[in-house]
Amino acid sequence: MKLYSTVAKEGWAEQSIERSRFIAYVSPAETREEAEAFIASVRKKHKDATHNVPAMVIGDKFQLQWASDDGEPQGTSGAPMVQMLVHEGITNVCIVVTRYFGGVKLGTGGLVRAYTSSAKLGLAEAGICDVVEMQTITYQVDYAVFNKIQNFPFTFAVNFDNIIYADTVTFDVITDPSDAGALRDTVTGLSGGKAIIISEEISPQKIER
Repeated sequence: MKLYSTVAKEGWAEQSIERSRFIAYVSPAETREEAEAFIASVRKKHKDATHNVPAMVIGDKFQLQWASDDGEPQGTSGAPMVQMLVHEGITNVCIVVTRYFGGVKLGTGGLVRAYTSSAKLGLAEAGICDVVEMQTITYQVDYAVFNKIQNFPFTFAVNFDNIIYADTVTFDVITDPSDAGALRDTVTGLSGGKAIIISEEISPQKIER
């Protein structure tokens, strides 16, 4: 089940509008503290900029929404970026758009378009991914059984991870929770009932689009 969308990694993008430079920096952030540290790092890097406009949305239900116009006319920069993020369903993200003023005033509408379009360019570079609930089952089997399981043509999506080769093979199989029952039945059949389940958990995982 999809929980929310976020960014896959940090990213940045730059564009020029009426001789002003707009540089958008984007970072994943799961807490306000992470977001504030990212904002501080951008402000330090561009302490000579005319504006460093921050915006953050955090929480699987967009619980924390915060922005500053950093000297731009009220409501023309930070708030529109937050609104864009919520409208696009993107959370756990922090954006800072740095502006070096080029001498031409953009007006209220022009500023809104400049900041939101810059933020979107930064988001595209960072990459959007979905956070979904996935079930991880950790198995322990002998080598022959592991080869059968790994080479079996599953009719649903599975991913093998954390494979440890020792006297036996311990590994994770990750699948959609709705397919977990079919996965257990298949592994039981392939192993003749000898596969040992070490642990099971459902946890959020990023799936890139």
